[in-house]
Amino acid sequence: MLDRSSSFAVLAFATAALAQGGHEGPKVFKASELLPAAQRQGPHFQVKETVPTPGYFHEFEITSDYGNMEAEGNSLLRTRLNEVDALGRLQDVSKTEVFLSAAGNSVLNVGKGVVNVVADPGGTVKGLGGGLKRFGNNLGRKSKAAADSVASQDPQAGSTADAATDVTMSALGVNGAMRRWAQKLQVDPYTSNKVLRKALEDVGKIDTAGGIAAKVVVPVPMVVGMTASVGDLVWGKDPQELMKLNEQRVAALTTDKKAAAAFLKNKAFTLGYQTRFIAALDAVKAKGCGSYVDTAEGAENERQVAFFTESAELLQRFHQSDPVEAILPDSRAIVAKTNSGRGVVLVAIDYLAWSEAADKAVNEVGARAKAELKANSLEIRLTGRVSDRARQELKARGWTVVEPPS
Repeated sequence: MLDRSSSFAVLAFATAALAQGGHEGPKVFKASELLPAAQRQGPHFQVKETVPTPGYFHEFEITSDYGNMEAEGNSLLRTRLNEVDALGRLQDVSKTEVFLSAAGNSVLNVGKGVVNVVADPGGTVKGLGGGLKRFGNNLGRKSKAAADSVASQDPQAGSTADAATDVTMSALGVNGAMRRWAQKLQVDPYTSNKVLRKALEDVGKIDTAGGIAAKVVVPVPMVVGMTASVGDLVWGKDPQELMKLNEQRVAALTTDKKAAAAFLKNKAFTLGYQTRFIAALDAVKAKGCGSYVDTAEGAENERQVAFFTESAELLQRFHQSDPVEAILPDSRAIVAKTNSGRGVVLVAIDYLAWSEAADKAVNEVGARAKAELKANSLEIRLTGRVSDRARQELKARGWTVVEPPS
C-alpha cells in the first residue's frame, strides 16, 4: 500500500501526464509584455493593459482622442495607432500659420463628427477591428458551405451586382486631393476608419488643387503601413485605373473567372487591401496563387482580410530569398513548396498555442503538404510567437519552427 507521499507523487505524475496529453486553452497577456512603450501610450491614445488572446490573435482595447477602438491582432493595432497618429499630426498641421494662410477662411476641424460616428451602430469606431465575428480557428480548407450560409442569413446582404456597386462607389469617392493628403500622412486613403476618412475628405475639400499640401511639412509617422511600390499605386492612381490593374493581375494568376469576380466585388476588401493582396501574389506568380484568391474571397471582415493580405505579403518576402514553385490550393494558411522541395507554412498570426484547432490544423496541413505538394520536409513561419508547448509538439512531429527575431 502506498504511503501519503507516494500517493501525492503518483497523483502529480498522473496530472502532469494528463496535462501533457491535452490542449492549451485561451490565454490573457499584458500589453506591457507584448508591446514597446511607444505602442502602449502616446499623446492621443492609450492601450488597455489586459489583452485577452482567445485564439490566434491578441485583442487590444484602445482609448483615443478620436474615439475608443478595438483591434484584433498586432497588425490591426499598428494600423489603428498609425491612423490615430495621422489624425493628431493633421490636427497640428491645420493650426499652423502656413496652413491657415493658405486655406484662407476655411477651417479644418479634425475629428469633428466623431460623436455622430460613434453613435452610429453601423459605423462605430469601436467596430474597427473588433465587435465583429472573430476570425475563428480554421487554418485549413475554405468552408464554402459556411460562407454561403452566412451570406444567406444576412438580411443586409444584397445581390452580387449591388456588392459590386457598393465597392466601386466607395472607391470612386476617394479623389486626388484625398490621396495626396493620405500620402503625406502615409495612410491608406481607402481606410475603413470613418473618422480618418472624414478628415481626408474635409482637408481634400479645402485643398482641392494641392497647393496647401505642397507648402506644409507633416512630421514622419510612427509606422508606415504600405511598401513604397504599393503606396505608389494606392496614392498615385485614380480608383478606376487601380481597379482595372487589379483585375488584370488577378486574371494573370489564372484565377477561376467566377472566383475572381467574387473577390473583386468583396466589400470586406477595401481597394487598399485589395491592391496589397494582389500585388503580393503578383510578385510571386507561383502555381496555386490563383486558388488563394478564391480562398481569400470568403473574407467577411477586416480581421480576415488583414490575415489573407499579410500572409500573401509574408509569402512575397519569403519568395525573394527562397523561390517558391507552388502553393497548396484551397488552404487558408499558405503552404509553399520551395525549389528544394521544402514545405513551408506561412501564417500571419500573433500567437500559436497548442489548442485543439491548432493540433488539427498542423496534422491536416502537414499531411496535405506531403501528399499534394510532395514536400520532403515541413516548416512553419509566422509573424508572431508560438507557446513553449506548441514548439515542443511541432518539433516532436518533425516540424521546423521559425519565429521573427526578438
